[in-house]
Amino acid sequence: MDTDTDIDAFLSSSYAQIRAVASVPAGTAAPTLPSAHLLSAARSSLPSPQQLRLGIGPEATIAHLTSCIAPALTGQNRSGRYFGFVTGSCLPVAEAADNLVSALDQNVQVHLPAQSVATDVEDAALTMLLRLLELDRRGGGAGEQISWAGRTFTTGATASNILGLACGREAVIASRLPREMKEAGVGVGELGLLDACAAAKIRGIQVLSSMGHSSLSKAAAVVGLGRACVRELPRSKGAPWALDLDAVERELRRGDAAGVASIVAVSAGEVNTGRFATAGAGADMRRLRELADRHGAWIHVDGAFGIFARALPATDEFARLREAAAGLELADSITVDGHKLLNVPYDTGIFFTRSSSTLHAVFQNPNAAYLSSPSSPSSSIPSPLNIGLENSRRFRALPVYAVLLSSGREGIAAMLARMVRVARGIAGAIARDLAEDYELLPASGEGEEENADKIENTHVVTLFRARDPELNDVLVAKIQGSGEWYVSGTRWDGRPACRIAVASWRVDVDKDVEFVRDSLARIAREWKEGQQ
Repeated sequence: MDTDTDIDAFLSSSYAQIRAVASVPAGTAAPTLPSAHLLSAARSSLPSPQQLRLGIGPEATIAHLTSCIAPALTGQNRSGRYFGFVTGSCLPVAEAADNLVSALDQNVQVHLPAQSVATDVEDAALTMLLRLLELDRRGGGAGEQISWAGRTFTTGATASNILGLACGREAVIASRLPREMKEAGVGVGELGLLDACAAAKIRGIQVLSSMGHSSLSKAAAVVGLGRACVRELPRSKGAPWALDLDAVERELRRGDAAGVASIVAVSAGEVNTGRFATAGAGADMRRLRELADRHGAWIHVDGAFGIFARALPATDEFARLREAAAGLELADSITVDGHKLLNVPYDTGIFFTRSSSTLHAVFQNPNAAYLSSPSSPSSSIPSPLNIGLENSRRFRALPVYAVLLSSGREGIAAMLARMVRVARGIAGAIARDLAEDYELLPASGEGEEENADKIENTHVVTLFRARDPELNDVLVAKIQGSGEWYVSGTRWDGRPACRIAVASWRVDVDKDVEFVRDSLARIAREWKEGQQ
């Protein structure tokens, strides 16, 4: 390929081949998993190291990718019935924007307003997200504007949780340093964790949570706090996702007396149930804010997917979920995942915190004059390499910008509403039509009123199990083995369970609820027939 004409012809042909394998013909359903035969064929097609000496050329490589590799990948973007993990699909406009990202291959690391608009687009996307998630105003009707000056894109919720604990660590230690050190602006980022803790007379930092995501423990390890610092404070055995605020208050007091600083990590969407750690239409968060201010603690919200409940239509249908997500704007930092419910490509995470100075104290990239941004007093956009983990960054903001611009608030709310209706429809079918064979979880009674409460509290995750223990042990494998739909296996109350997480723009409320209901009914019926 010697000329731009040759390159254009190659790329046009390549994109046509890619769309041929990615598209779903009308009247068909894409499989959620590849067959064993396709997996075996793909593995057999992988070259040996010796075959790499000369290469096979770009055309043959694309043919290999589309004919051998692509058929052996999961169908999470081609099927609305891939209900595993919390896996979003990719909206067509986001896919197109991501192709533009690759075509122009921007490295969004330094704010260079005279040279590129990339950082402006990133900041615009983050500001639009704040508005979408209603984080730009304080709850409780005060109407006070809230600044989230610290905002950036990350690779996902895990990276955002690392930023959250790193900022929390910086803030709780800095607030306890001697005055002269505060005035000098030094902290963990400058001194290191051990010397900063010694100067602040802190013996340790604890992270208080309730059923926090596993990435919270990973983040604690990465930022030097240790996995053992994460302490679970569930309100009750029946509602382990709910944060016990009385226990939080006791731990904050105990920490003050023992020289232990605290970060409170609020799960806004526990991964097994989708339930929220705080409740009371913002009352829990207001109390938590008061406790954190009194004891010098930091509040971090892991809202990877749950925070999108704030973007649901403001109607009676979704009132319970919007109430559950109320008050999250009172946090000090927030994790958001774009590649889940927003349906943009992997890897897209978002991080918000109130002050950009906290991010800069931890993540500044010093002593590199060639990476400096020209001084501009009028610009409020920091160079991304000074407020995040990466110095080299893909333009991952562009697909987010494209989705927000294309769909608007109402379009995104409608997409999110479809996801909730599918999850609730499946929960209702399990509780009413399939109750003889399946149990809707969490178990809090199975009367009509209790089931209605479970359904109303369902966001995008439906948790259930088969009543027959032997069927329950193989239920996930039976569902996944069909290739027609996909669920994740988990454990609840020490026993296997299935979780359905609805996160694709492709879902069809009536068709998908009916499909899951009929599929579960058939599995139970065939199981009983096989036992006779």
